[in-house]
Amino acid sequence: MADPTDRNHSPSRVARRGCGPGAGRAARRRGGAAAGVDGPPREEAAGDCRDRPPANPSGPSGAADERARGPGGAVDGGRALAALGLAYAPYDNPLMYPGVWPRESGLLVGDRLLPLDRPVHDDRVPVLAVGSNACPAQLRLKLDAAGLATPVPMVRCRVRGVEVGVSAHVSRAGYVAAAPVRAPGVVRELFLLWLDAGQLAAVDAGEGADLPRGNYRRVWLPAPDVEVEPEGGAALPGVFGYVDRHGVVHDGTPGSPRRHPGQRALLTELLLRSARLRALFGDTPEEFCARARADAALCARGTRVLAEEGLVTGSGLERYLRVEGADGGRSP
Repeated sequence: MADPTDRNHSPSRVARRGCGPGAGRAARRRGGAAAGVDGPPREEAAGDCRDRPPANPSGPSGAADERARGPGGAVDGGRALAALGLAYAPYDNPLMYPGVWPRESGLLVGDRLLPLDRPVHDDRVPVLAVGSNACPAQLRLKLDAAGLATPVPMVRCRVRGVEVGVSAHVSRAGYVAAAPVRAPGVVRELFLLWLDAGQLAAVDAGEGADLPRGNYRRVWLPAPDVEVEPEGGAALPGVFGYVDRHGVVHDGTPGSPRRHPGQRALLTELLLRSARLRALFGDTPEEFCARARADAALCARGTRVLAEEGLVTGSGLERYLRVEGADGGRSP
C-alpha cells in the first residue's frame, strides 16, 4: 500500500516523472547540462560530475521539443531549459538535489524560462521555495503530473529571517530534502513562486500538504518575522512556505538546525553519524538513494531512526503551523 505521507512519490507517479526505472531515458529526453546557479551550497556544485547527467548536445526532443518552440514554431534555443542548463531535476538524479536554480527571475512556460515583466503578481499566491521547487525542471515535472501547462512566475528575492535547513524525513524520491528554519538576521537569496489556484493545489499535493499525515504543512510566514523583497519590487507583507511537520536535522547541538549542505555531503554525514542508517541504506550516498527510491517502508523506517537517534530538532517555525480549520484568513 502506498505511503500516504509521500503520495506524490509513489512508484507509479515517480516513474512517470523520471524517478523510476526509466529515469535515465526521461532525463535524456529533456537534454541539457547542469549549469546555472545552484540552490543551497553543496560540494558537488564545485564540479563532481558523477552526480550530474551527461550533456546532450542535441538539445530537447519529443514532447520537450514541442514545448520549447517559440512563435512561429521555431525552437527557442536561447530560452529553453536545456539551453540554460536547467533541464535536469532531482527526480532524475537524487544526488543533484536541490537541482539547478536559475540565475535570474523568469516565467516558466513549458520547457522555457522567459523574461518576466514584473516581480509581483497580486492575482496569484506567493510561495517561498527553499529546495527543489526553485528548480524549473522539478517544478515542471510536478505540474506536468497534475496536467498543468500554465506559466509560473519565478522571482529571485532577498529573504531575511529564514535559512535552508534539512527536513527530518527520508523522501521516496531518494533524497533528504530541504525545509525552512527560523534564522533571525540571516539574509539569503531564494526564489518566490507566484502560483494560481491549480498550481498551488499541485505543489501542495507534491509536498503532502493536503494530507493529514503529509510531510509538510503550508503556512503563512508574516513580515517582519520573515522579510521577503522580490528582485525589482517592494517588500511583501508575508509569503507562504512549507514547514516540515517532522522537524529538521540539527547540526550536532539540539536546538541548532543544520544548514542543508547539498545531498552528497548531507548523506555522507548522516551515514557516518548513524550505524542504524547505514544498516538500512548502505554505506554510500549512491546506495542510500537507490534503496530509498525502491522501498517506501524503508523510507518511513529511516524517518523514525532520525527521530529515535536524537538527530531532530524544531525548525523554529512551528508556531506558524496551521490549526485545523483555521489559518488566520490567509488561505487563497
